[in-house]
Amino acid sequence: MSAYKHIDNRGKEIPLPLGKVVCVGRNYLKHIEELNNEVPSEPLLFMKPATALCSLKQPVIIPKDKGACHNELEVAVLIKSPLSNGSSEEAKNAIWGIGLGLDLTLRDVQSKLKAKGQPWERAKAFDYSCPVSQFIEKKHIQDYANLEFSLKVAGKLRQQGNTKQMIYSITDLIVEISKHFKLMPGDIVMTGTPEGVGPLCAEEQLEVTLENHFSVGTFVI
Repeated sequence: MSAYKHIDNRGKEIPLPLGKVVCVGRNYLKHIEELNNEVPSEPLLFMKPATALCSLKQPVIIPKDKGACHNELEVAVLIKSPLSNGSSEEAKNAIWGIGLGLDLTLRDVQSKLKAKGQPWERAKAFDYSCPVSQFIEKKHIQDYANLEFSLKVAGKLRQQGNTKQMIYSITDLIVEISKHFKLMPGDIVMTGTPEGVGPLCAEEQLEVTLENHFSVGTFVI
């Protein structure tokens, strides 16, 4: 597995450092319903370390001895400038661009942690748990609130979502996150997953698509 670098849609390295990944849970109503979770009264936030990042163009590595590993496809936002207690306009200005990522989740591990009221990091923050695509520079994105994206597993559509279905918008999420901890250049915000999560198996082919922008093919090992 080669070292992760932020890449643009032309395959060129984006000159931003490797940062943390801030993830948002329960941001699509139908996904909340499929896992029988409660609707949050504010964005549910957790983090993955930089060691979770890897490229979607490389094989997706899933742990073999920790139970089911589920796909959670999400719109990923690359941050280009520091942001603390930001306004909506400052949040928009802090965005470099938009991509897609998988928030790989050890579902059996997570269920046990939730039952004990414990943090989710063992289920969410393991090495290579956040494969991400290339990023489209924001000047090429017409509307953050109408981004269509999908995941096919073994040729069958498993997840399909649109950012207009989000409970909290991309801008609102960045504003809220910046109230609690500073976002830095090279950080990535994962904005939540729509319904259709399920277990991944070795050798399955995956196709990740951001409509009108790109598709990435990979496979599970």
